[in-house]
Amino acid sequence: MLKVSSGSNPGATAGAIANGIRERGETQMQVIGPRAVNQAVKAIAIARGYLAASGVDLYFTPSFSSVLIEGQEKTAIHFTVRTRHPMIGSTVEPF
Repeated sequence: MLKVSSGSNPGATAGAIANGIRERGETQMQVIGPRAVNQAVKAIAIARGYLAASGVDLYFTPSFSSVLIEGQEKTAIHFTVRTRHPMIGSTVEPF
């Protein structure tokens, strides 16, 4: 699970997304707040570019989750990033 904040570097996050896709076929991200959502979406767009050269296309599905931070319950957005088509040599099926 990648935790993306408003201060996260989109390029570095994109690299982590791409590595997760290559290794597991999907990546999970958790964000809290509008600026963190902005950074996460930018990272997904950059990761699409990183993986496009390999013929891999990405999509993401957003959902809500509750997290406990310093004793307070907060609503987080959970992004599941997956490949649109199966990757060559992957045992993970696309959804």
